Amino acid sequence: MRKLSSKQQDILDFIRQFLEERGYPPTIRDIVAGCGISSTSVVDYHLAILEKEGHLRRHPEISRGIELSDRSHNILVPVIGQIAAGQPIPVPAPDAWDNTASAEVLEVTEGMTRGRREGIYALKVKGSSMIDALIDDGDIVLMQYVNTVENGETAAVWLKAEKEATLKKFYAEAGRIRLQPANSQMPPIFVEPENIEIQGKVIAVIRKLGG
Repeated sequence: MRKLSSKQQDILDFIRQFLEERGYPPTIRDIVAGCGISSTSVVDYHLAILEKEGHLRRHPEISRGIELSDRSHNILVPVIGQIAAGQPIPVPAPDAWDNTASAEVLEVTEGMTRGRREGIYALKVKGSSMIDALIDDGDIVLMQYVNTVENGETAAVWLKAEKEATLKKFYAEAGRIRLQPANSQMPPIFVEPENIEIQGKVIAVIRKLGG
């Protein structure tokens, strides 16, 4: 393993610090800004050398798909179905969220799941209502299973009466729940608190190829 240049060491240190502070890897643009580098192509050049020398691995099909060799391990995450980022869409039944029934799995880095191994699943996104949150049609969202979320978090919400699911930002307001799209062209959905069930919150986004 050859000695790293000062720029390559700076990039490696930045990635490590970013992971420690935020729990997930930086994007190439994060590295450009954080290391004062002139362009994404220069970062890509240095990342290729760091990968060749065994300091990291890159997963080009995954947004933020940088894995440090000395700290990350891959995790298999079940892809349990499809979620609407648009108007709610039907899913077969509430037990469709049971990830033990999934036949499809996705391999991601530990950094992508923010160090968590339990209660993690993935959903394919349909629709573009969350596009301003960088979640587009065809992407995959990594979810942490929780049944409560904070205002402003992006959640998978089951609408009980409609037997439909949707992916929206969650806001608890006086006497109602507002499910807010991240798309200025689309209106929010207002529902009664007793009509919803939180199925999880978004912790990472895997962009579709070419997206």
